[in-house]
Amino acid sequence: MTITTTIISLGHKGEGVAEIEGRKVFVPLTLPGETVEIEADGDRGTLLGVISPAANRIEPFCPHFGACGGCQLQHMDRPSYEAFKTALVETPLHFAGIEGTVSRFIDAAGDGRRRATLHARREGAGYMRLRSHQVHDLDGCPILVPALAKAPDIARAVMQAVGEADVSFAATLTGLDVAIRTEKKQARADRVGPVVARFKLARLALNGEMVLQAQPPILAMGRAQVELPIGSFLQATAAAENVLSDYVLNAVGKAKTVADMFCGVGPFALRLAETRPVTAFDN
Repeated sequence: MTITTTIISLGHKGEGVAEIEGRKVFVPLTLPGETVEIEADGDRGTLLGVISPAANRIEPFCPHFGACGGCQLQHMDRPSYEAFKTALVETPLHFAGIEGTVSRFIDAAGDGRRRATLHARREGAGYMRLRSHQVHDLDGCPILVPALAKAPDIARAVMQAVGEADVSFAATLTGLDVAIRTEKKQARADRVGPVVARFKLARLALNGEMVLQAQPPILAMGRAQVELPIGSFLQATAAAENVLSDYVLNAVGKAKTVADMFCGVGPFALRLAETRPVTAFDN
C-alpha cells in the first residue's frame, strides 16, 4: 500500500517513525519532519521518495548508501547525528530513573575502521542489504582504512576457493590478518592458501586454524607491540582504542598496582604497565 505520510521521530535503530491509522510504522532512510511516500507493510515501511526533505538531510558520502545495510544515518547532518547518539545513552538512563547527561561527544572514527567482516556469497561480497539476508556486492567501503581497500576482492577470492563464507579482516602494521569462517566442514585449506600470496596477506586462518602466515600480524598498543591472536577482539578503530585507553589511564590515576580482569590482547594493561606493575587476566 502506497502512502504519503510525515515522519514524526527516530527509532533507536535510526529508522524514521510515522504514525498511520494509530500504529507506528518504521521507515529507514528518513528524518523527522519529512513528508515522504512509502510502501507500508505492517509496521515496516519502504521509502519510495522524499516529497519534503528535512533541513538536516545531507548527501550521503557512500555510493552504496540505501542499498547496503552497513550504514543507516549518512543522510543526517553531523549535529543531528551527535544528538541522536547522545540520546541513545541518556534516554534509557532517564527511564531507569537515573539522571545523567553526556558531557561531550567524541569522534573516534579516526582514519576509518581497521577491522571488518564481509559476507562472501554467490551474489557477491559485502554487507547484507538493508532489511535483507541477501548480500550487497561492494567495490569498496569508504568507512574502512585504506589498507582494507581490497577486502571485497579478497572475499570474492575466498568464495571461489571454498564457497560461501564470512571473511573477517584486521589491518595490522605488518599486513592484513584474514580469518575465514565457513559452515562447510570439508573446506580445504589448500584451496585458500594461494590467496595469501595473491593479496600479500600477513596471515590467513580457516575456521580458527592458521593456514599460512607470511609474517606475524603486529599491532602497537602504547609502546608495546602485540601479535594479534586469531579471532581476538579488537576495537574497530585505532582512534577508539586510544580514546578508551586515555579514559582508563586517567581513571586509574597514580595507583601503584593494577589488576585488569578482562584484559583481552592488552590495550589497557600494556599502556598501564609502562608506569606501574599490572596483573592482567583473561581466559
